[in-house]
Amino acid sequence: MATKGSNSIHRSSSRPLLDLSKAEIQGNVEEKYPTILLPNQSDDLSHLALDIGGSLIKLVYFSRHEGQSTNDKRMKILKDKLGILNGNRRSYPILGGRLHFVKFETNKINECLEFIYSKKLHCGGWESHHSDSTNDQNAVIKCIHFVTKATGGGAYKFADLFKERLGISLDKEDEMDCLVAGANFLLKAIRHEAYTHMEGQKEFIQIDPNDLFPYLLVNIGSGVSMIKVDGDGKFERVSGTNVGGGTYWGLGRLLTNCSSFDELLELSQKGDNRTTDMLVGDIYGTDYPKIGLSASTIASSFGKATLENKELEEYRPEDISLSLLRMISYNIGQISYLNALRFGLKRIFFGGFFIRGHAYTMDAISFAVHFWSKGTAQAMFLRHEGFLGALGAFMSYEKHGLDDLMVHQFVERFPMGAPYTGGKIHGPPLRNLNEKASLENMCATELLEIN
Repeated sequence: MATKGSNSIHRSSSRPLLDLSKAEIQGNVEEKYPTILLPNQSDDLSHLALDIGGSLIKLVYFSRHEGQSTNDKRMKILKDKLGILNGNRRSYPILGGRLHFVKFETNKINECLEFIYSKKLHCGGWESHHSDSTNDQNAVIKCIHFVTKATGGGAYKFADLFKERLGISLDKEDEMDCLVAGANFLLKAIRHEAYTHMEGQKEFIQIDPNDLFPYLLVNIGSGVSMIKVDGDGKFERVSGTNVGGGTYWGLGRLLTNCSSFDELLELSQKGDNRTTDMLVGDIYGTDYPKIGLSASTIASSFGKATLENKELEEYRPEDISLSLLRMISYNIGQISYLNALRFGLKRIFFGGFFIRGHAYTMDAISFAVHFWSKGTAQAMFLRHEGFLGALGAFMSYEKHGLDDLMVHQFVERFPMGAPYTGGKIHGPPLRNLNEKASLENMCATELLEIN
């Protein structure tokens, strides 16, 4: 605990009381990163958490239900929380809200900062440094600064930028802790979160929370981490590989001149890997039934390039993308199954933004797990695959000074099934989006008005 007058962030052993009862996904079954409804959530939840990786920034934020955020109601809550009405009891309980999911490219971090500012999300987390004159409301205001939970390497790299641009401090959380906490939250609380994807067919899996552990969590970002999860807060990173999403994007960019990861993925859907990969049929002329290999099985990724006197420009970018995607996905799937076998784990869940709900990627991973396990294991995926770390950071909020006293009620205005994806808005515009309240108007004025 920081001492009086210290600049350190106050910590406690408590975490926010997330009410997950009746939590459910909003949106149709095909929607990526859908909104999660928390119908019974109390009003003491912080609004924002970040997972800032090498390639992507993942953002999770909470908003109240429409119609619960009028100025009058906000002031009543502020007064009540400050003990001005009815002692220290809350007289105006507010329930319900949504979790929203947004991603940005890390090299476009300014777009993320502008998004946070436009929605005033930076006023969601609070930290108070004690003042010598605690009875002086103005003195307390001067001591306020904002704290936002963050994980990933960028939480360190960009800490000064967030402080300068938004006036918030990033409270860093351990990356592995957050990944596991986010995965456990989704698997235990959210129905229709986990699913299998094999040969183009998606099937949702109902998870029994009492029979979830242990499992293997494979997080595929720029690199790959494989984590054996034994329970809440109980896990061990047992393996990993440097051949991951960064490998696919890096080699793909060099070989195809694509300008974005998504563009590279789109190319793979039009590709034919037989022009670049050496298949069993290329070697034997047919199947190799004695060891269970069909003629279409890949014997060597990009191996056909060694047999032909061609320049790079003579190969189709679409074929290169698909061959590269399968090479990396098969490798990850095989290593994942071998680690599950090593520890006797029955369940393998794959997360991370390498997947992006892309059918070819999931089919390739599923094929590898099925092939090497001889059908005894299956790959399972998560609808919020890329937001595990951000969700874990979101749930790591602790009570910091005035964090529990100032409620910044934010209202999102869009219909069911229209969340944010990729930083782009789907659905009608938000109310008051262009309203630019200064820090003083947003925060200090509200406290002064209650006197």
